[in-house]
Amino acid sequence: MDAISATIITRNEEQNLERCLNALQGVVDEIIVVDSYSNDRTIEICSKYGCKITQREFSGFGSQRQYAARLTSNNYVLSIDADEVISEDLRSFLIEQKAKGFDHRVYSVMIQNYFCGKAVRHSGYEPEAQVRLFNKRYANWDLRDVADQLTFSDSVTPCRLPGTIHHYRCSTIQEFYLKENRLASLKAKILAAAHTSISSMAPALHAVGEFLRCYVRQAAWLDGSKGFLIARRKARTQYEAYRMARHIIIEKH
Repeated sequence: MDAISATIITRNEEQNLERCLNALQGVVDEIIVVDSYSNDRTIEICSKYGCKITQREFSGFGSQRQYAARLTSNNYVLSIDADEVISEDLRSFLIEQKAKGFDHRVYSVMIQNYFCGKAVRHSGYEPEAQVRLFNKRYANWDLRDVADQLTFSDSVTPCRLPGTIHHYRCSTIQEFYLKENRLASLKAKILAAAHTSISSMAPALHAVGEFLRCYVRQAAWLDGSKGFLIARRKARTQYEAYRMARHIIIEKH
C-alpha cells in the first residue's frame, strides 16, 4: 500500500480552498500547504482541514512547489492548486490504486480549464495532460521557469490517470487581471536576470507577438469574445513584463 502527500501553494485563496480540500478528503494522507503570507482566511481554512502549513515568501512557481515537495512525508506527491478540483473518477482511481501500490514513477492527468465559470477549449487554456502525481525521488520542479514544469529522466514515461483535474482559473475578469499582473511581475524578474539589455521596442514587439500567438496559433478566436479578451490581456502581460524588466536592467546600470 502506498500513501500520497498533496502539495498546495497559496496566496489569498479563501474563495477556492474548501472546494479543493473537500475533494482531497479520503484520497491523500497529508496536505502540505506553502503559503505566501495570505491576509485573508486561507490559513484558517487550511487549519480546519488539518493541513500542515508553512509560510514562505513567493520565489517562483517551481521553487515554491519544489520546497513543498521536500516537506512531504511520503514518496508519492500530488501537486494541485487551490483553484483546482479532482474529479470523482480520479478520486476513485487514486483510492483504489493506493491500496494496490503505484507501479509507475510519474503519472499525468487531463487538466480542464475554466474561465469565469465556463470551460475553455482554446486560447492557450485548451485541455492538456500534465504530470501531477509523481514519486519525488525521480522528479523535480524546474526552479528557473515561470511555467510549472516537472523534470524527470527521459527513460521515464508518464502513465495517464483516468479522470480530470478541473482548473477554475478565475471567477471574474478582475481576478484574471490580478493574476496576470502577478505573472507579469514574475516574468519581469526572470527576464531581467537573463538579459543584459532590452531595447525600447521590445515590450511592444513581444506584446504583438504574444497576441498573434494566442489569437491565431492557439485559436483564441474560436472562443469568441472571451478568447479575444484572453489574447489581449496576455499581450498586455507580455508588454508589462518586458517593460518592467527593461526598467530593472536600466536601474542596475
